[in-house]
Amino acid sequence: MLKIDCFAHVCPPNFYQDMLALDPKLPSKMPFLATPVLSDMTLRQSHASPDIKQIISFVNLNPEDYLEAEEALELVKKANQELLDILNHYPNQFRGGVAMLALNHIKGSLEILTNFVQENPKILGVQLFTRHLGKSLADPSFKPIFAKCHQLDLPIWLHPVFDERKPDNNIIFSWEYEQSQAMLELVEAGYFQEFPHLKIIVHHAGAMVPYFAERINHILPKHLAQDFKKFYVDTALLGNAKGLELAIEYFGHDRVLFGTDAPLGILPAGPSQEIIQALDSLQLPEEISQKIYYHNITSLI
Repeated sequence: MLKIDCFAHVCPPNFYQDMLALDPKLPSKMPFLATPVLSDMTLRQSHASPDIKQIISFVNLNPEDYLEAEEALELVKKANQELLDILNHYPNQFRGGVAMLALNHIKGSLEILTNFVQENPKILGVQLFTRHLGKSLADPSFKPIFAKCHQLDLPIWLHPVFDERKPDNNIIFSWEYEQSQAMLELVEAGYFQEFPHLKIIVHHAGAMVPYFAERINHILPKHLAQDFKKFYVDTALLGNAKGLELAIEYFGHDRVLFGTDAPLGILPAGPSQEIIQALDSLQLPEEISQKIYYHNITSLI
């Protein structure tokens, strides 16, 4: 069965060198950047599975954290073009890519959505992070991005980043807290009420949300609790069949998309096979498996 991995990552080599020039300590701050197949597309191809086509998005490096608005925007545009070049060079490996924005330049980011994302069929949407410039993603200053994505019917890929105000950030627990908190902030900001056709794909199977479903249902007003089920989620749980079962039960099989976080999580090229084994162990009906592996993401893009 053909599978589309909706949430795989890259760090294009020229972009990585540009970011290293801004901060030479990046490899020690973010050890995952040492994963060779993030940047080496030839090596990545040697690990590719013939029945999986990846949708690739950038790792959580953003020029807006290092540069003033105009310079950040120019570097983002350069990185997006490099991403598109990779897609054109490896059409059999990649189904498409996800653009980056510089949210310290809202006008320029809106132009990227209109003039780059919408105009290039291989660029399927845009990636946003749980915090930008130290602020919640639901900060009103970022609202025009959501309005434009809604207007253009462009999906948003939501990826966690750490809240740098906290001294105990860690990749195991607080990573998933940041994702869950951002979901709550977007719901409480009323974005699904104002933008009813908004498409947001949440990494890591919706993080803590399925587990705390009844807290959501009993604490939030009914219409906001229902808005949580309007997110789409991927399957990037490093396996974990019971966790996937809970996510499918909570969000519904129409809103769960095969996604792996490749090539991160399990060396050398990611947890694709572990996630496939976990999904297959659930013995879902063939129709539902096809939705999760292929049809749901195809419908979105």
